[in-house]
Amino acid sequence: MYYYSILFLLLIVINVAWAAPSVRTETDPELTAGYVEGDMVPSGSSKNIWRNETYRWPNRIVYYHINSYIDEEHRNHIVSAIQKIESISCLTFKEATTDQKYYVNVTSEEGGCFSYIGYLNRVQQLNLQDNEIGVGCFRLYTIVHEFLHALGFFHQQSAADRDDYVQIVEENITEGMEFNFDKYTEETVNDFGEKYDYGSVMHYGSYAFSKNGERTIVALEEGKEDVIGQRLELSDTDIRKLNAMYKCPFVRE
Repeated sequence: MYYYSILFLLLIVINVAWAAPSVRTETDPELTAGYVEGDMVPSGSSKNIWRNETYRWPNRIVYYHINSYIDEEHRNHIVSAIQKIESISCLTFKEATTDQKYYVNVTSEEGGCFSYIGYLNRVQQLNLQDNEIGVGCFRLYTIVHEFLHALGFFHQQSAADRDDYVQIVEENITEGMEFNFDKYTEETVNDFGEKYDYGSVMHYGSYAFSKNGERTIVALEEGKEDVIGQRLELSDTDIRKLNAMYKCPFVRE
């Protein structure tokens, strides 16, 4: 009798465990910083940046400073990301001198990856939490992603027409994180004549802010599920948008 009682209790425990919903903790450092959509620090009237040219870096020159406590290996990796952007645009990045009034201040503090949006005419932080090279904030194209924010880019999945291309699965989103999936209007976001880009380096991954390990973003076009959220390269559309944003008369070969 004792044996059967123990067996019965064990079966109850197993059934409860199976029935209990799995809980997922977000670990992507692009999403854990706690700012708008994870990594975008509000910049005043930030929703007008796409169309307001005062948020463009003057003369297509971006000044930056990499803090001295960042070691040489990580510093070189940041510079490599900067060079990726320079190589596909007419933008020039210059190290800020001590008397420079405005620049991107690259830090490596705890708290994930994050950046202000666009040029702010002051010192503006871009943080890359200390990770091994190729991991977290120090994936090469995560660094590119954060610098594109500093240049004025928002996330692709917030585009006004996104519902024609992806489904946002609200029941899978962590409670309190729903605002991260808000859309911008056509009046505030300029797509520069480009179609929705599943392959943009600025697109969330499928499981962003998921509470249960299920997808929060489902691509409506077949074959795009494994494309969204990639951090391997700038898409052709990313490149065209950047050059349109800064009215590049040429692109470096």
